[in-house]
Amino acid sequence: MAGQGRAQGRVGTWPRPGWAGAAPWPIPLPGLAGPLAAQLRAWAAVEVAPGRLMPWLPVAFGTGIAVYFTAEREPVWWVAAALAMGAVAVAALVRTHVAFPVALGCAAIAAGFATGAIKARIVDHTVLRFTAYSVGVSGFVETREERERSDRIVLRVTAMEGARLAERPERVRLTVRKGSAPAVGTFVAMKARINPPTQPLRPGSYDLARDLYFQGIGATGMVLGAIRPAAPAAAPGWHLRFATAVEAIRDAIDARIRAAIPGDAGAIASALITGKRDAMSGSVFDAMFISGVGHVLSVSGYHMALVAGVVFFILRAGFALVPGLALRHPIKKWAAAAALVAAACYLVLSGAEVATQRSFIMTAVVLVGVMADRPALTLRTIAVAALAVLLLAPEAVVHPSFQMSFAATLALIATYERGIPWISAGPDTSLGARVALWGAREAGFLMLASLVAGFATMPYAAYHFHRLAPYGVVANLLAMPVISAVSMPAGLLALVAMPFGFDGPLWRLMGVGIDWMIMVATWVAHLPGAVGHIHAFGMGALLLATAGLIVLCLLRSPLRWAGAGLAAAGCIAALLAARPDVLVSATGEVVALRGSDGRLTVLKSGNNDGLAVGDWLNADGDARLATDHALAQGFACDPDGCAGRLADGAIVAVARGPGALADDCSRAALVVTPRAPPPDCAAMVIDRKALRDTGAVVLYRRDGRFEVLATRPGGVDRPWARGYGQGETRPALRPARPPEVDATPPADADAEE
Repeated sequence: MAGQGRAQGRVGTWPRPGWAGAAPWPIPLPGLAGPLAAQLRAWAAVEVAPGRLMPWLPVAFGTGIAVYFTAEREPVWWVAAALAMGAVAVAALVRTHVAFPVALGCAAIAAGFATGAIKARIVDHTVLRFTAYSVGVSGFVETREERERSDRIVLRVTAMEGARLAERPERVRLTVRKGSAPAVGTFVAMKARINPPTQPLRPGSYDLARDLYFQGIGATGMVLGAIRPAAPAAAPGWHLRFATAVEAIRDAIDARIRAAIPGDAGAIASALITGKRDAMSGSVFDAMFISGVGHVLSVSGYHMALVAGVVFFILRAGFALVPGLALRHPIKKWAAAAALVAAACYLVLSGAEVATQRSFIMTAVVLVGVMADRPALTLRTIAVAALAVLLLAPEAVVHPSFQMSFAATLALIATYERGIPWISAGPDTSLGARVALWGAREAGFLMLASLVAGFATMPYAAYHFHRLAPYGVVANLLAMPVISAVSMPAGLLALVAMPFGFDGPLWRLMGVGIDWMIMVATWVAHLPGAVGHIHAFGMGALLLATAGLIVLCLLRSPLRWAGAGLAAAGCIAALLAARPDVLVSATGEVVALRGSDGRLTVLKSGNNDGLAVGDWLNADGDARLATDHALAQGFACDPDGCAGRLADGAIVAVARGPGALADDCSRAALVVTPRAPPPDCAAMVIDRKALRDTGAVVLYRRDGRFEVLATRPGGVDRPWARGYGQGETRPALRPARPPEVDATPPADADAEE
């Protein structure tokens, strides 16, 4: 009755919206008449009924953030904020009008755009623009990361000195020799080569510079020589002291795990508990991702939900054994509160990475809903969680972990709410009781959940990683129940038993489940066709697939089946996406062209850009390795340069010496060179100066001409990808006969940096 009174109070407080009546939605549908128009109006009225717009708010909010990231130049944050406030005011004024849903959506889009601009303003910091050599750096070690072949640290810089060092970033990420990374909280000094954050290796690929910018990191690099402990000029702040204490706990737990579980199983166990996930062998790492269970290695929603769920279940079951507590007190809320505390501790213990923070926010929303007597798994819950995550970390909207985790969760909740009846039916029904008796209900739900989550995340895995896991459902069905029922509970109990010295057997029990998962992953990875390669496709196909998923999951009327058409259109667009004919790295030292056999031929002129080759092959759906010497067989070389042919017979020349330019300019359709071309060059020329600003470029050969797509198109100037400033001239990719010639030799060009 109390709940009914509150509901009646809300109804009496707000005027009844004119758009929310039971009658068909009063919007005309031109060109449609009769029963079809009436049916469409009725379906539209169902979709905008009270409470139905809530799940669409994070969609519109995220759309606004995505629009922010597409801007060529950084928006003025206060103008964006003023626009958002105006849009919210308009939506409030028309809340009883038929235009309210549209006004609310526009307000959410404007608010998302403003949130992105404000977050960029808050984290604004110095970003290095040019490589600096032999730089003296000193500062506090904030984080330490162990990897298979090297270690990595993030340094809070207190002093940085070097020749021609125009910018001095506040935080840098440095690679160090394996085993030489100092402890978190240590003040150190060293010599290092520091580089600007890595730009995308090709248009549309992963933008590390953008991610590092929102993490507050302004440069990356490599330590040269020894790392020297030093006396700090000032004491570290409380944040660093807290991080030092947490890191000491993580190191102690990691050491206990490795002592009890040797090899890759110990590395995975440490990844599950402490978040240290980079010390396993490459073969096991690849097998896990090929098989589709690689998501276990990143502490995300699955781990956070499992930790909270185990604590909630154990405590609630324990409280229920005491009749006095169970009958007189809200033990369910007590268990939820304890699970929330456990999830917060796990967040800190696992390193509190961005993906883990998002997972904690979502888990916290669910647990708070339990404490507030709200349903735990609803579309409203995920909507609130998504809004919270995007408000605190708007950059998450373009990150694959956010996209995949929320796509999977959205699809699972929609399936749970409106799917097969036995999913949400309890075992108290006759049919449910019989099915649950044999365990088929649980097994069927696990299989269905794997299928639903797999299909929901497939577009994002294909877009970001260019590969699919055809046997992912099989691997997850075989491995994840053991991890959920054995390894993670054993690991949590080991943490509790660790202060008393009885954690060893529990760690070893955890290792048994992980060994099983490794065996499953290795077996699945070696099945025929286990690696599903797919070539890169554009953002348009991903947006179509995303729109299809959202429409399928959020709409309730038969209109939702339009989402299947959108998803199918996205898949077709992805499969029909054109592949580039020429790729040139940001340094110009790596050039790839597509020959008559349809495969890439790759020429490397130096020892760098190995990552670019691997990324290009992966994006082309090519299973060859970047170390394969046969990749360059399509080029014919002499001491002055190399040349290869495209499928239409056009010549692509890589001119290294001045003697090759004259011949290449007269015969080739495209010349890639570190030098300035002669003024009468008849070929299209890509030189080093142009690449400094455009970054890596791809070219499409159409109708005898090249269409160029640059990583950083002209006019783009964002905090993580600075363009040329006022008074600076932006080099261009030069076609034949440029008006001016700069004959600066490459050595002097390097000195400018």
